[in-house]
Amino acid sequence: MASAARTVRSKATPGKGHPQSQPISTRPELSLIKGGRSDDRSVAEGARKVISWTRNRGTPMMHILVAVIFLAASMFGSLMLRTQMIQNSFEATRVQNSISNLTQDVQDDQNQLDQLQASLPDKAQELGMQPQQGLNSIDLQGYQAPSIDATGGQQ
Repeated sequence: MASAARTVRSKATPGKGHPQSQPISTRPELSLIKGGRSDDRSVAEGARKVISWTRNRGTPMMHILVAVIFLAASMFGSLMLRTQMIQNSFEATRVQNSISNLTQDVQDDQNQLDQLQASLPDKAQELGMQPQQGLNSIDLQGYQAPSIDATGGQQ
């Protein structure tokens, strides 16, 4: 497939100031490169390339090593934090379920107590007890405690 050559007009022409047409080169064609890398040598070659890249670029190897260690520590810390948050979530759910069960037990016990208190007057009458008539009070103003003698008995 042949493509027509494209042109670009530029106002920056030397001398005249008039636009001039310049041909643009055609797009390069893609081609398949045969041969590949073997997996057993790729890690060692990659490490050598990184080392040579750092030496050629002027970036000290220590900077890259610190950056990689920092990224690894950040990822590990993030993983640990996330794991702890999930464990706390499960613990909170378990505690909430336990609280719900205990609350239900307390309500059941309170209902049973209310039923027993409601049946108390009937049981008292079955035993022959009589309801209290009027108020009974005890006046302790003239009360004196009994004295205890040396032998441990009361006088």
